Amino acid sequence: MEENSRGISPRRSKRRTVHKIAAANEPNLFDELPDDLVVSVLCKLSSSAASSSDFINALLTCKRFKRLGFHQLVLSNVGSKVLGVTAKNWSDSVHRFLIRCVNAGNVEACYTLGMIRFYCLQNRGSGMSLMAKAAVKSYSPAFYSLAVIQFNGSGGSKTDKDLQAGVALCARAAFLGHVDALRELGHCFQDGYGIRQNITAGRRLLKQANTRELASLLKSLVKQQPNYHHHHRGLNYEQFNCISGSGCSSMSNEPASEGHPVNVFLKEWFELGLGEMDEGLRLCSHKGCGRPETRAHEFRRCSACGTVHYCSRGCQALDWKLRHKLECVPIERWLE
Repeated sequence: MEENSRGISPRRSKRRTVHKIAAANEPNLFDELPDDLVVSVLCKLSSSAASSSDFINALLTCKRFKRLGFHQLVLSNVGSKVLGVTAKNWSDSVHRFLIRCVNAGNVEACYTLGMIRFYCLQNRGSGMSLMAKAAVKSYSPAFYSLAVIQFNGSGGSKTDKDLQAGVALCARAAFLGHVDALRELGHCFQDGYGIRQNITAGRRLLKQANTRELASLLKSLVKQQPNYHHHHRGLNYEQFNCISGSGCSSMSNEPASEGHPVNVFLKEWFELGLGEMDEGLRLCSHKGCGRPETRAHEFRRCSACGTVHYCSRGCQALDWKLRHKLECVPIERWLE
């Protein structure tokens, strides 16, 4: 049998050509899928992807994914982990993507971009407007952030504080299940801050906040360790102690609950020097917050040592439990 210059017989080459033609004529089942089904799959992906890179890599798989990936339904379902860009990767394209998500009605994007504009880009009016847009859709972190702004008069002068409005927003966030807002509301009742003092109600709210925080911690432990079932009795006993008021001292040695990605963004933004802060302005000392002062002496400081500053009573109580309790030294003892 004769062979060509590559050592392949004409018959074998003819077979390969026939197979290629047959494969080219076969229908592509993926192309036959309706757009609605593909959009539904992408909606699920955008809401559950572990990071923005996972979502982007999926869109780069084919032109159809790239085109349908920017469908309004897909953008409206993008989750916090996809929107959770790091400060060092911030760019105009990221900003434009967040705007597209906002225009699609994505509540998470409204809150994220609102926080970034208010604190990082110093566009106070637009930032508050976006957070209010998220709050209208009953997004609890937006209610709580607006409450912190009202408590501190952020973006304005000291006379712009509105304690009653802060308590009302905080109560709404607590009603929607926001643990930090529940803790903040408890301290407001205890101290009579913006509301009539009611120590009993304040303690009850603080116990509820600790209970919910502990329940969230137990849930995350069970997810991380599936074979943890034989320890449930001991964990439930600790939870009972917290609910019954006999103490929650074990909470002080536990890691802080996972915060919102935008708080991580705020902290990175200012720590990396990407945003300018006027001289004398400080970040909230609670490592999971990241909020900066918008004017001098805006945040309250620790009354004992005076070396740390907090944007809210909730952050102060949480940081005391997690870290500051071991570091706080009263001013009178500095010489010792």
